[in-house]
Amino acid sequence: MIPVRWDEIADLELGRLEGSGPGMLVTGVKADSREVGPGDLFVALNTGVRYLDEARDRGAATLVPDDQEAALADIAALVRSKSDAQVVAVVGSTGKTSTKDILGALCAPHAPTISSERSLNNEIGLPLTLVRLERDTKIVVAEMGMRGIGQISALCIVARPTVVIVTHIGPEHLELLGTVEQVAEANAEAIAALPPGGTAVVPADAPGLEPHLGRDDIEVRRVDPRDLEFDAGHGRFRVGAQVVDLELPFTQRHQAVNTLAALHAYAALGLPLDRAGEGARAIELSPWRGEELRLPGGGLVVNDAYNANPDSMRAALEHLAERAGPRRRVAILGEMAELGESSHDFHRRIGELANDLDVEVIGVGERARAYDPAAWVPTADQVAGVARSFLRPGDAVLVKASRAVGLEGIAEEIANFAEAWSPSS
Repeated sequence: MIPVRWDEIADLELGRLEGSGPGMLVTGVKADSREVGPGDLFVALNTGVRYLDEARDRGAATLVPDDQEAALADIAALVRSKSDAQVVAVVGSTGKTSTKDILGALCAPHAPTISSERSLNNEIGLPLTLVRLERDTKIVVAEMGMRGIGQISALCIVARPTVVIVTHIGPEHLELLGTVEQVAEANAEAIAALPPGGTAVVPADAPGLEPHLGRDDIEVRRVDPRDLEFDAGHGRFRVGAQVVDLELPFTQRHQAVNTLAALHAYAALGLPLDRAGEGARAIELSPWRGEELRLPGGGLVVNDAYNANPDSMRAALEHLAERAGPRRRVAILGEMAELGESSHDFHRRIGELANDLDVEVIGVGERARAYDPAAWVPTADQVAGVARSFLRPGDAVLVKASRAVGLEGIAEEIANFAEAWSPSS
């Protein structure tokens, strides 16, 4: 972290600050007492007050904040003020984490880069990303999530982005936002936060964003899926006047679209498109986002269980149909959360799509009954038993749901019991 003087933090008056004094330079801010050492400031979040003595025993100073979100924001803003790094804010309804992962990998060979870890994208996660800034950091790829109006705007006050990627606009958090137009408005707060000369990378087809793209002092780059060709991990991408060929570690077309968005941001950062392949080799997506496991008997299971909304469900089912080929197609689909009054209709339409794609569904959760599944269970802990009797060698299986359903471990359970299908077992 860019060093911060003790008195600079003390002057913020964030809460009970202990363990050092005016001569100290704070060289790290951590929220896990197991990771701290001399020079670090341990910020006690939630139950972290239990570990103050442990943190001080490790040589760290400690802060018990009066308001933990405000405290982290103020510290992060202080660190950000000492850096001239370009910050890319990645927002949108789907694909944020994967796009962040892809862009971070593309940038890293060409400039000192930090990216949000996993999906640390909220009022806690964003500051914890920014306090990792070093003096030589040139690029920060910061995922930003939201649940309502005003939240992305608040994150941007801290991060001060120079480039924004809006990955996609679709139905999410409708229980709070009500309409897709409001979803667009909430995500467009990042575009409004851009300084003159900034760049917004947006979907070519996102009508809800159009009212927010009227600024004439920023560049708007539009991501058009027709500008890419993609087959079996090989992509050809048109970015402005250039064509970029990349070998990628995934086969999903929607991830190729995310890559196209990342390439537009990469170009906006002034990085060399003809050398993008150097970073593409190191792309590693965060867990549970299209991970593919091979099964005995020629089958496979796609673990895309981190989260779900109607658009990401559609993309995942279409990918399953494409990857399955002649294999039997099975999808273990949990509920999609926070869809408001239209929840039943959204689930029903996904069930209809699955039927059209010849995918047999195991539904998980009460709202999943609307998929009209071939089998149904109320909770995730009952899935493995049903899957064991339902699945057969050679099946192509998708696992997907909103995070609250808790299906992340089901793919590995399937792979474990599928070992019995192997002739050598």
